[in-house]
Amino acid sequence: MQHLLCLADLSSDEIWHILNQARELKAGGHKPILAGKSLAMIFEKPSLRTRVSFEMAMVQLGGHAIYLSPAEIGLGTRENVADVARVLSQYVDGIEARVFSYRIIEELARYASVPVINGLSDFNHPCQALGDVMTLWEKKGEVTGQTIAFVGDGNNVANSLMFIGGILGIHITVASPVGYEPHPAAVLLGRHLARQSGAQITITNDPVQAVATADVVYTDVWASMGQEAETEKRRGRFQSFQVNAALMAHARPDVLFMHCLPAHRGEEVTDGVIDSPNSVVFDQAGNRLHAQKAVLAILMG
Repeated sequence: MQHLLCLADLSSDEIWHILNQARELKAGGHKPILAGKSLAMIFEKPSLRTRVSFEMAMVQLGGHAIYLSPAEIGLGTRENVADVARVLSQYVDGIEARVFSYRIIEELARYASVPVINGLSDFNHPCQALGDVMTLWEKKGEVTGQTIAFVGDGNNVANSLMFIGGILGIHITVASPVGYEPHPAAVLLGRHLARQSGAQITITNDPVQAVATADVVYTDVWASMGQEAETEKRRGRFQSFQVNAALMAHARPDVLFMHCLPAHRGEEVTDGVIDSPNSVVFDQAGNRLHAQKAVLAILMG
């Protein structure tokens, strides 16, 4: 593993290596595995969890992180992506990027001579999915054979869940309004990965059907960053996909609730669900730190 661009690039063994390392690092506290190492963090999109979790991951591993805002780089405008990758490779031991376009992640990796980590893109969100599966493992005691129902926009998070589910044998159902399903290429890739593991990747427009057999009900915001102009239109289209008490009543009593955060309470999820005993959203947020520590340790250690 030279980079972490997309979970579909990894084998089952490689993903389990990350997850096992994450659990060991979580249990073992701070270890100076990356003493003297530095990570450049490129942010086109602001984030509470991604920035703080990566910075603290480097601190806890004995290294140092440098935050680079859009104004400081002008990625692809003030300076082209290839040159940024080459320059940063002279200064740091790794690059993390949270960007609008997955193409930028791929280009950074193409020209960088240090590991590149996808902190988020329009196509996928691999670190989030690693933290999610780590949480599922902790809460359910197993991963293979579990079912995650993702209710809402077929977005980057849904894509990464299909990829990791396909590889590890987790059944993934995505329930979206008509026209907002995951991209067909992502579904095709998820199903291709699932052939070997036996996982089922299901796309539906019926949220009740999706949650009925789920071990986890998962949702995300209806309009992601960069989609603000569509907010009102999406609010109308997604209203019947709100994760609320009525929808959760169709799920198993011990079903977990997940959300990658930030949550727009009262839109995609109600307070009663996100604050319920079944909710593990803050465990997910915490496990992002440990999953990313594992990725950093493997790539940069």
